[in-house]
Amino acid sequence: MRRKIIAGNWKMNKTPSETVTLLNELKPLVATEEADVVFCVPAVSLIPAIETVKGTNIAIGAENMHFEESGAYTGEIAPNMLTDIGVKYVIIGHSERREYFAETDEIVNKKVLKAFEHGITPIICCGESLAQREQGVTIDFVRQQIKIAFMGVTAEQAKSAVIAYEPIWAIGTGKVATSEQAQEVCKAIRDCIAEIYDRETADTIRIQYGGSVSAASANELFSQPDIDGGLVGGASLKVDFGKIVNYNK
Repeated sequence: MRRKIIAGNWKMNKTPSETVTLLNELKPLVATEEADVVFCVPAVSLIPAIETVKGTNIAIGAENMHFEESGAYTGEIAPNMLTDIGVKYVIIGHSERREYFAETDEIVNKKVLKAFEHGITPIICCGESLAQREQGVTIDFVRQQIKIAFMGVTAEQAKSAVIAYEPIWAIGTGKVATSEQAQEVCKAIRDCIAEIYDRETADTIRIQYGGSVSAASANELFSQPDIDGGLVGGASLKVDFGKIVNYNK
């Protein structure tokens, strides 16, 4: 039985002091022994966030990192800068990074390999646009994203990865994929992992759904056989996130 993983992506929100306040508010609400809980926060808030959640069930993740170890990459963050402060997870290939910062599948792959090299768990994002869904190419497109993201990744590494399926048309729009739509693509992703590696790896890897997840939609989404939790945007900045984490109570 795969353990659920529910992660909040705070995007470009909350100052370091606001982060501490919100985490203190959320700590008792997201307490659970039934799922892994992760908050991915802006880089300037990582250190206070890690200090604030010490001794709780919450892990802290970054929203991005570079694929080089160090060097002349102004404004970027190296993987060892993250591990040095205790970051456990990193979001890679979010559609906003792909759209606004020209991240390609190949860059995503380099970052995934580098995260594994440093012992950071990547949350690898994939998902189609509305046009692609309407053209009927969703599964082909997502399979391509997955195949490139996992190039050079060993089966053992893949087992510890997290994949987040986020249809771009559902991110921040209030439109949620139906549980059937989400399950169909998450199953296709698992089948793709089975093709690349084997069924055991596919059955071990955790696949999240993301895209306007709310307290109202969480239970139905997370009870699908191939959905192992969620990558939650706006709702993770509110006390309601506690209801998403404890969706089955």
